[in-house]
Amino acid sequence: MSTELFTAIKAGDISGMQRLIAAGADVNVRDAEGLSGLMLAANAGELAMVKALLAAGADVNAATEAGWTALSKSVYSMELKHGFADVTQALIAAGANLEAPIGYGVRPLMLAAGYGETAVVEALLNAGADVMAKNEGGYTALMMVKQKFYVDVINLLHEAEQMAGIGEGSCTSKNAPDANVITFLKRPAPN
Repeated sequence: MSTELFTAIKAGDISGMQRLIAAGADVNVRDAEGLSGLMLAANAGELAMVKALLAAGADVNAATEAGWTALSKSVYSMELKHGFADVTQALIAAGANLEAPIGYGVRPLMLAAGYGETAVVEALLNAGADVMAKNEGGYTALMMVKQKFYVDVINLLHEAEQMAGIGEGSCTSKNAPDANVITFLKRPAPN
């Protein structure tokens, strides 16, 4: 029955998935790679399926051996080459752990920032993701994204660090003598 469940999830067949679960299929069953149906739906950006799986009792914090969760799968899909802020928000609302690390201590915020996913980064920051968390190499999300020049993400993370009273630009004296000041260009807010 698990094969049919994964087929329904991958096809976006919510009613088929619900019928299978009602008939006894385990909503938290894993495939050969250790991925749950919720992880697959999140990675595909299937918001309606994600919500249906959560409503059916899918474990929002289930993780693979490497630490991948539905949340980490939603922030950036390697296959589709982008993240899904709406899915990320739904998972956060369901209680997803914002700080669950994957390999090398990378957190969802770091992963989203590293791929320039501005809307996902914003959703994670708004939910309280730790902007100062470091991976095993000692890098924060801001340190990681500066290497890739994603200006919008850099601005979000820089502002989050300042609001937390830490990080670059959080000192109380402005324009200190001999200070090196870097200002990133920021798009004006839409009217």
